[in-house]
Amino acid sequence: MSSHPTRRAVMAGGAATAAAIGLTGCLQNPDSGSSGSSGAQRYEPGTTKGSGTVSILGAFGGQEQTGFLASLEEFQKSSGITIQYTPDQDFTTTIQQRVGSGDAPDIALFPQPGGLFDLAKKDAIVPIDVFLDYDKLNSTLIPGFLDSARMQGRVFGAPMRMACKSLIWYPKEAYTAGGYSEEPATMEDLYGIADQIKQQMGITPWSDAWESDQATGWVGTDWLEEFMLRLYGPEVYDDWIYHRIPFNDPQVVAALDKVGELLKTEGNVLGGTSTILNTAFSEAPLPLFENPPRAMLVRQGNFVTGFFPPEVLKNIDTQVGVYPMPTFADGYEGQPILGGGDLAALFTLNDDTVKVMEFLTSDQFGAEWAKAGGWLSPHKTFDQGNYADETTRRIAQIAAEAKVFRYDGSDVMPNAVGGGTFWTGMVEWLQGAKTSQEACDAIEASWPK
Repeated sequence: MSSHPTRRAVMAGGAATAAAIGLTGCLQNPDSGSSGSSGAQRYEPGTTKGSGTVSILGAFGGQEQTGFLASLEEFQKSSGITIQYTPDQDFTTTIQQRVGSGDAPDIALFPQPGGLFDLAKKDAIVPIDVFLDYDKLNSTLIPGFLDSARMQGRVFGAPMRMACKSLIWYPKEAYTAGGYSEEPATMEDLYGIADQIKQQMGITPWSDAWESDQATGWVGTDWLEEFMLRLYGPEVYDDWIYHRIPFNDPQVVAALDKVGELLKTEGNVLGGTSTILNTAFSEAPLPLFENPPRAMLVRQGNFVTGFFPPEVLKNIDTQVGVYPMPTFADGYEGQPILGGGDLAALFTLNDDTVKVMEFLTSDQFGAEWAKAGGWLSPHKTFDQGNYADETTRRIAQIAAEAKVFRYDGSDVMPNAVGGGTFWTGMVEWLQGAKTSQEACDAIEASWPK
């Protein structure tokens, strides 16, 4: 899932303008990830005047909408452009319907790449190399982020928000009192810490929970994605999520076996596999904050702070510690980060929409949202002083220092797999109903032909 708890006719405007300035037919090698320009003809300011109003469709409302709009206020005043934002909880369906009826917004904020690619195939979206400075943008982003929006060598969206997974959380007071390392260099080191916790504290080191109504199992997909990225690196990871290798490739089966060594070994996870499956994912961190703690480690994304007890949130910097999930000693060299993000994509190409896209996807966007909490910039150059607390700054630093970013694989896979058989397959595997090989075989057999 992207931010998993909340999962989730050719256009007259954007596509016609795109065709007029020759966007089609200038694709790079599909495997190329080094450049986004590909020699495409650039949009020149003044070519098409805007109306003074730019419409944006996105998936988030509530407090997130408030933070988003606050981050646009100064830009609207200085640019003279009015932004009309429409939130839609059924964004994935709505954007397809609106594009199909010729009523696309000027800009859409995609929570997953899948829908972006569907519309890019219909020539409805303007590639970013036409109107943004690709190299400049790529230089400030966490490495690899633009690859999540790349199709056939062209990049069709640019991130304006990031979700950071690959995080290990712990109760700071009890953890530091135990003398456990706050910077484990490898997964093997982390396993050693878990063993120390067992021996010294007499408790299970890990807490984990997968229950999420119809989406139960998505937490399990994250575990396998994390291990695939750490064991084999981004190239093999990409081959897997884009189905250039089958889901039941021996490397995938071996990675799932390794996940099983952590989650299925007796005494590793609080309550064992039945508790994992029957506990709401939002409750996974709660045992860490009991007195005394009943577990010490949780692997989950930055959004999990929203489920911490109120008294913990009030003093998050003193009560909670976090570090990046490390890589394996004989695995990928460097720190990878698994995550997600909202990708801004352009449908209508004119002076106003280009200015909005330039701002939305820059490291200058989001200060007000960051101060309000609940938002992370995908730019390593974003002013971290804008974040509301030291814990968020720590997460931003972890992401900024990562060697490579990769999008949550289940969000990239066809929905029948990424939001279906992958979820259910992980549940059957954790229950013991299927071996790693059998689970991977079944998911591979479900892949759309």
